[in-house]
Amino acid sequence: MVAQLGVISSTSSCHLFRSSHPFSIRLQKPMAMATVSTDPVREWILSEGKASQITGISPVGGGCINLASRYNTDAGSFFVKTNRSIGPEMFEGEALGLRAMYETKSIRVPQPFKVGALPTGGSYIIMEFIEFGSSRGDQSLLGRKLAEMHKATKSENGQRLVKNLGALFEDVTIEPCLLHGDLWSGNISSDKNGEPMDIMKQNSECHGVPVSEARSTMPILRRDVYLLYHYLNHYNLFGSGYRSSAMSIIDDYLRMLKA
Repeated sequence: MVAQLGVISSTSSCHLFRSSHPFSIRLQKPMAMATVSTDPVREWILSEGKASQITGISPVGGGCINLASRYNTDAGSFFVKTNRSIGPEMFEGEALGLRAMYETKSIRVPQPFKVGALPTGGSYIIMEFIEFGSSRGDQSLLGRKLAEMHKATKSENGQRLVKNLGALFEDVTIEPCLLHGDLWSGNISSDKNGEPMDIMKQNSECHGVPVSEARSTMPILRRDVYLLYHYLNHYNLFGSGYRSSAMSIIDDYLRMLKA
């Protein structure tokens, strides 16, 4: 039997790409490449982003940790998140996970372009802006796309989990793979062509959105290991309401290891 043990690619905030604000910031004059200064976001957009002018900046709602904006340019739109108190390490981790998922060419995720430090403190990430469709798309297709991603990626980082959890997988050959985490109904959508997409890069096993389709395509073992990650993460972020669920799983596995 071959078990696919997931390395969960976590994210730094719960964000949406759709603006919840009816207004936008309109620049009085197009910003030409020659006028870029100490703003690294504008500097990247007007150089490596291949834009010659930024025509507007709109706030994007849905975030709970970072500020999110849509930058409209003559070369298309960019999605930008900034955080004034946290260094680039957080966004570097987000970009690493997004890039790993993007390269599988399975589930639709935004392509990350640039991560860096802000000159006044904090950090930013620039990524592809994806226009939302009118629905969450075909959920069974989303499940199949998740399964394709699980099959496509063999994660070297997963070897650490293999070493620590080996006792739970006797007589099983373990092949670490990339998973999502925190994939619930609020974190999925579809693009304007109806293709299902993931807003946050996390695990299909967590909240049961399209899990049945993923199961029909590939074996998924030890679900509670994946659930435990999210209970511990939510306990750390949001408090004691998740402690009992985490401890229940931990107790079950301790009993298994002692048996």
